[in-house]
Amino acid sequence: MPTRNVAKVFVSNSYYHVYNRGWNLGKIFLDEEDYFYFERLLARHLSPQPAKDKLGREYPHYYPEVHLIAYCLMGNHFHLLTYQYGNEKAITKLMTSLMTAYTAYFNKRHQRRGSLVESTYKATRIDNDTQLLRTTRYIHLNHSRYATWKHSSYYDYLNPSREWINSQPILELFPSVDAYIEFVADYESTQRERDEIKQELYGK
Repeated sequence: MPTRNVAKVFVSNSYYHVYNRGWNLGKIFLDEEDYFYFERLLARHLSPQPAKDKLGREYPHYYPEVHLIAYCLMGNHFHLLTYQYGNEKAITKLMTSLMTAYTAYFNKRHQRRGSLVESTYKATRIDNDTQLLRTTRYIHLNHSRYATWKHSSYYDYLNPSREWINSQPILELFPSVDAYIEFVADYESTQRERDEIKQELYGK
């Protein structure tokens, strides 16, 4: 995760790959409850309809200013692919709210203090369709068992069901869902073969 992406100047009507990792490479998700809580925060912030607490107060809500196009949660890091519309500060507000809420939850639940993630998240602007498609593929392939990994948006590309994930901008670039599946699987197969050969040759 290169430090050159720490400085962020967001512009309207643009895709951004947003990511961060645990402080000192530490875990930020310890069990299923942690993963699900982070996903509940994403849903709360990015669903078309605002969510409310027990007292009827609305939680921070950033739809439709930001759409979540793809995501993957891993043990010590996460990836989000977002699209920002008119408000140039929308992603900054989203990430501040998301990470403040998740860090408070994680520290309380696991009885710890201090920073959970690196000092700031990273963000890369996506400039063209080729980069966009490669980014979604990279995000979905983060887990070695990506096709069955529950904590990513890959399944939503096959069977759209969660309203806070907008897969349409990507799927519209393919003739069918099967074509997207093939796009991901072909690269996955090639990459795994390269890793196996590297292991045989160098033992690492």
